Amino acid sequence: MIELLLPEPVACAEAFADVADEPCFPGEERLVDRAVPARRQEFVTARRCAREALARLGFPPAPILPGPRREPRWPAGVAGSITHCRGYRAAAVARVAHAAGVGIDAEPHGPLPEGVAASISAAGEPEMLRGLRRADASTHWDRLLFSAKESIYKAWFPLTRRELEFEDARLTIDPATRTFVGHVTADGGDPGLKTLHGRYLVTGGLVVTAVLVPGR
Repeated sequence: MIELLLPEPVACAEAFADVADEPCFPGEERLVDRAVPARRQEFVTARRCAREALARLGFPPAPILPGPRREPRWPAGVAGSITHCRGYRAAAVARVAHAAGVGIDAEPHGPLPEGVAASISAAGEPEMLRGLRRADASTHWDRLLFSAKESIYKAWFPLTRRELEFEDARLTIDPATRTFVGHVTADGGDPGLKTLHGRYLVTGGLVVTAVLVPGR
């Protein structure tokens, strides 16, 4: 599913269920040694997906440790992203010659909790969401907005090492093409990161989004 949103140079892997009692990969045990069983299992599955994706680029299995903001630390020359939610885990990676940044996110296709949409919206987005709902009430556009901004952050942060608040990215969503554009108002130090393009899919009870920053 996630591969439908990203071009072929990006390697993807996904899973819709965990393998019961699958152990942590050696070197990653401490990352979830205090986690509840469900959280531990989704971590194990998502990291397995990441190694499967890396294997498609020719990388041998290795621990994937977190950076200072708990972002995955990829092998040199690789950009990538991991996501997991109820019933879905996925990873996408690419060599930086093909993609300077990759961001993916998956969410259950349901409305956001009360008040959350207002807290994540930038100027003009509430009006956009109202228009989208009038045209298609079957899609939870607020959840899509949230997911798209998560994907933007995951692509943006590794390239800038700077925080990005939800209101720092103003989105336009095109349901005809199932694409979105994020206009970033925060200073990332690179004019090429001011406008980020993504694609989305709503299927099987999930909202899945992906952002790709082209290779430099």
